[in-house]
Amino acid sequence: MSAARAIGLLLGVAADGVIGDPKRGRPVAVFARAARRLEGRLTGDRKLAGAVYAGGLAGVAVLCGVVTERAGRRSPVLQAAGTAATTWAVLGGAGLALDGTALARDLEEGELEAARDTLSHLDPRTTEDLDVIALSRASVETVAENTANAVVGPLFWGAVAGVPGLLGSRAITVLRKLFGPRPGQVAWFAVRLDDVVNLLPTRVAAALTVAGAPVVGGSAAESWRAWRRDTTAHPSPNAGRVEAAFAGALEIRLGGRTVYPHGVEELPVLGVGRNPDAGHVTRAVELSRVVGWLAGASSVVLAALLGLRKR
Repeated sequence: MSAARAIGLLLGVAADGVIGDPKRGRPVAVFARAARRLEGRLTGDRKLAGAVYAGGLAGVAVLCGVVTERAGRRSPVLQAAGTAATTWAVLGGAGLALDGTALARDLEEGELEAARDTLSHLDPRTTEDLDVIALSRASVETVAENTANAVVGPLFWGAVAGVPGLLGSRAITVLRKLFGPRPGQVAWFAVRLDDVVNLLPTRVAAALTVAGAPVVGGSAAESWRAWRRDTTAHPSPNAGRVEAAFAGALEIRLGGRTVYPHGVEELPVLGVGRNPDAGHVTRAVELSRVVGWLAGASSVVLAALLGLRKR
């Protein structure tokens, strides 16, 4: 099973890079639409309903993963195929690269309305009044955050727990994203669950960012310093770790005042360089790809090593 899992992860990462997202019926988007419809039907004790809602949907995703693995447990080929298909379905690396490239192009060409529209589908912050610098900052932050949540996280849990880990971790991330940073009784359990599930993967993503920084002409030393120095004041146990590592790698400043529909948040400033521009968004996309490749290779090695330990 360990070899089949490792091969499946490798094939899934390759499929995401070569094939990209399906044009229609992308599983993550289908799950998000279903979750949003169910959210609108929640009644009664909002806090309890939120726990049942998030826990139930995440549990269903994990159960589907268990069924998939059991169906192929007697055939290494089926096991690898199931892992590969699931990895391809949940990874967001290719889609993130396309969106990030579109943002960089629109910012370079001065198409700010198009950039605001693209960003609004990726990030919950208010985009109407953002200028070029603010849009560039938000774009780099979004690329960094989604690299951790949509690429590194699923691969980490896929290596550790197979198909259930792939589906469960991605489902939890999607649920957190539906609520965004807004407070509320329904959101509390999804937020806490996401904090726990991404505690290790977020730090793995930051470490891979440090390692991959020189590949895109960035600074590994600054990436490390920003990660270790600037996130200590961040109110979240995970948010800002990868963003700080990206900021240091690209030698720019991220964070600071951020406007959301529910209000303004004064977040820690990450990095000590200049304000970002469209060119930094392009380099952030390149860095995201490098981190994704490193995460893919690391997940294959981790799955193989965990398999050897079980023997």
